Amino acid sequence: MFPIIPAASAAADYPTNDNGIFGFGHTGPSVTGVTNIVSNAGVVATDVAAVGTARTGPAGCEYGGDKGIFGFGHNVFGTVVYSMTNLVSNAGVVASDTTGVGTARAYPGACEYGEDKGIFGYGWNNTISLATTNLVSNGGVVASDQAATTGTARRFVAGCEYGGDKGIFGFGADPTTHVGMTNLVSNAGVVATDVAAVGTARQQPAACGYGGNKGIFGFGTDPTGYVGMTNLVSNAGVVATDVAAVGTARTGPAACEYGEDKGIFGYGYDGAASPYGYAAMTNLVTNAGVVGTDVTGVGTGRAQTSACSFN
Repeated sequence: MFPIIPAASAAADYPTNDNGIFGFGHTGPSVTGVTNIVSNAGVVATDVAAVGTARTGPAGCEYGGDKGIFGFGHNVFGTVVYSMTNLVSNAGVVASDTTGVGTARAYPGACEYGEDKGIFGYGWNNTISLATTNLVSNGGVVASDQAATTGTARRFVAGCEYGGDKGIFGFGADPTTHVGMTNLVSNAGVVATDVAAVGTARQQPAACGYGGNKGIFGFGTDPTGYVGMTNLVSNAGVVATDVAAVGTARTGPAACEYGEDKGIFGYGYDGAASPYGYAAMTNLVTNAGVVGTDVTGVGTGRAQTSACSFN
């Protein structure tokens, strides 16, 4: 009897999500806790009333394979920073505040790693920039600060997954100088040392996964003003040079995966949108990493919002 030889293995089947959600942010004179669901066709729904504490500058990521979490942020005048989190169910329902674990801060980044876990990293504690990270279990439980911090302390960071089970943090301000370095996150949640910048140094970009195993950073503020360029991240975590802007240049948007292999950038401050320059426009990202032109916004225009995928 001959042995059975298995067929050549296909590409790894990493978890992907069908829907996304934007949440929190500020509208100029006030902070908000509203959320907006993104359909599997990239259509953004109208505002859902806030459940969690209104705040600006949080971060969001996936966990558990089909759920999400928002965490951290600060109040309207930046006088109070939070460590609270809000879980997002696989139906897109945002839970009430969970008492925070980890150093309270605003403007961190967050990304998925290990296929079903998440990590928050970096930020600002109302006094200094940080390199602090906090792991999120596949049950949505946030761990205390990791003892070992790696990478340049900074705020206004973005993060996304790549390679199916790893993550990357990139860009930010250190503390006010725009930076472009990145830090890879292993599938065990270990953050690596700085990788020299490839794209334009900037702060307040957004990032998301696309194509099942790749990522993209986009938008933000560089020393000259608001920008709209993007940088693709390969499935090996290599960041590519700038791709010229397609959408309206703006700062403080958010981004997430939708439709299992596509992405969306949304919201931000462009200095021109009404009211006060806070935009609600979105830009879809194909499964090849091509960013689309502006889509008329739905929901409250705001900046320093956050997003994650679910379902």
